[in-house]
Amino acid sequence: MDQLDQRACLGEFLRSRRARLRPEDVGLPDHGRRRRVPGLRREELAQLAGVSVAYYTRLEQRDGHNVSVEVLDALARALRLDGTERAHLMDLARPKAHRRRQSRRPQQVRPELRTLMDAMCGVPAYLVGHRQDVIGWNRLAAAVFGDFGALPAAERNLVRLVFLDPATAELYGEWECRACEVVSNLRMYAGQHPDDERLSALVGELSVKNEEFRRLWAAHTVADKTHGEKVLRHPLVGEMRLSFETLTLPDDPAQSLVTFHAVPGSPSADALRLLAAWSAPSEEAGVAGVAGVRNPAARTLLKILPGGRPVLGWVAPRVMRWQG
Repeated sequence: MDQLDQRACLGEFLRSRRARLRPEDVGLPDHGRRRRVPGLRREELAQLAGVSVAYYTRLEQRDGHNVSVEVLDALARALRLDGTERAHLMDLARPKAHRRRQSRRPQQVRPELRTLMDAMCGVPAYLVGHRQDVIGWNRLAAAVFGDFGALPAAERNLVRLVFLDPATAELYGEWECRACEVVSNLRMYAGQHPDDERLSALVGELSVKNEEFRRLWAAHTVADKTHGEKVLRHPLVGEMRLSFETLTLPDDPAQSLVTFHAVPGSPSADALRLLAAWSAPSEEAGVAGVAGVRNPAARTLLKILPGGRPVLGWVAPRVMRWQG
């Protein structure tokens, strides 16, 4: 699969948004007739958008050329699209002529960004680029989410890890929500970069190997969740509730820094402190050790060896990838 079929994606997206609406949702009478398919009929949506049924049908059947912004806005209003969905509709219907094929060269991370992430000792942080590839991270992010450096570069992808890596799947306490998030974000990226061959290869691989990915991809949901809370079930420190913030780089919108933090004084903050101590170099471990850890369960996991290096009393084989 060299690239995604933009016209097919447009038709599928319109059908999926039409299927989620009922006549009463948009102020149309429902005469009680049995519907063969869920949602609005084409003629009902065309009426709401002020276009002919024939014209709208052509849009769904991959025959939309030079669709005006006015028509797309009318469809967006009729379909009750939010801002992210409207932008995605525009991307699908009016692909930018100046887009270039994605370079095969890996994205570069500025040295200053690496220094910044390394300086965030108590904050897990990683940098994501095209297709949600993880292109940079700090030591605590590796302790929380797994050692990205132990993976081949081609496998350092958030979507791939969520669906194909059992350790990552077990990490997320609300896996279904996380799966929806990464697929929705990937759908949005696909609308902006339909000619990205690596994207097509990733979608193809995941579609073959994971049934749940196929279902979510076919739903055509798009979303860009930039902040919120994650519930993690870490194999070493147990459950953590971490808030996250996504910061898009001003000079490179294709890269975003994702940071995580816990409520100060909470058990999750103690767990992060424990992981920071565990993953710290020997000369730093004494500073990042058990001092100030109030969670009794977290404290019992630490043993301080001569030299101040904190280690865990147990490390099961299934969590070896989390070692920093």
